[in-house]
Amino acid sequence: MGAHAEFVDLYAEERATLVREIAAAGALKDPAWRAAFGAVPRHLFVPYWFQFKPGGHERLWGEDQDPQRRARWLRGVYADTALATRVRDGVLLSSSSQPSLMARMLDELEVREGHRVLEVGAGTGYNAALLCHRLGDEHVTSLDLDPEIVESARTHLGRAGYAPAVLTGDGAAGCYAHAPYDRIIATCTVPSVPSAWPAQCRPGARILAPLSTGLIALRVRDAGYAEGRFLPTPAYFVPLRGGTAAPAPRYTGGLPRAALENDLFRFLLSLSANSLDPHEALALWHLEGRPRRERFGVTVSGAGQWAWLDDPAGPYAWPLA
Repeated sequence: MGAHAEFVDLYAEERATLVREIAAAGALKDPAWRAAFGAVPRHLFVPYWFQFKPGGHERLWGEDQDPQRRARWLRGVYADTALATRVRDGVLLSSSSQPSLMARMLDELEVREGHRVLEVGAGTGYNAALLCHRLGDEHVTSLDLDPEIVESARTHLGRAGYAPAVLTGDGAAGCYAHAPYDRIIATCTVPSVPSAWPAQCRPGARILAPLSTGLIALRVRDAGYAEGRFLPTPAYFVPLRGGTAAPAPRYTGGLPRAALENDLFRFLLSLSANSLDPHEALALWHLEGRPRRERFGVTVSGAGQWAWLDDPAGPYAWPLA
């Protein structure tokens, strides 16, 4: 058996271990997604990644002549963790998301054979490859604002044997050329739901996107209306570039440190940015018994969009920035 075959076997072993780990964590409930994660080689989409250290970062890659560094690269690629894949001037521009989080998002996307999917945020192309494995290349469109990211994702996909439409464009504007969509999935955090997304969907479509530090799952009623709740899962993604800017950070002086260090309160604080005073947000959080993400939701309509607690028509609702 040649060295190349040995590497292929090693990659397959590492991939199988990762799939078992993700499944043990409660994801990959759909056998079709388990098959996709077992078949798509993540190492082809992450030929190198960056490890941040005090004072800078270290680049680890699969062609390194040092076997120990190459082994570190491989362990990272098939670990259930997010990997920094593009850094500029010390700023993270793109990453390969944590595989178990990707699996949960794809499970929640509720795709069916024949569905047409728009992915906003091409990343490495790995997520698009998983979608292609499940649905076929012709049903997947991936969009990113950065031409370098688009070209890199397209190259990775080609090496793995997939050829979806990978296009350069503002994700907030969607892609009318390939609409209508049955599903839209974003792999970058949005400050609010771009109105172009429901407008490019079929009635009954599902939109899944990171918003605040959670994942909002919206059901589209028609081109001008969508509504849904947050999933329980926390989610931290690189912000969407282009479109509407994220709300500026607010002064939180005087708030208890324990609250500011609480993940659920920080979720509410971010979700209510520029709409609720931070002290109002804290009072609401305590009054409602420290509500978890799944009690919150979002409504998108022609009149605007708003976040709410428990009930879209209830007493606790505020416009999204």
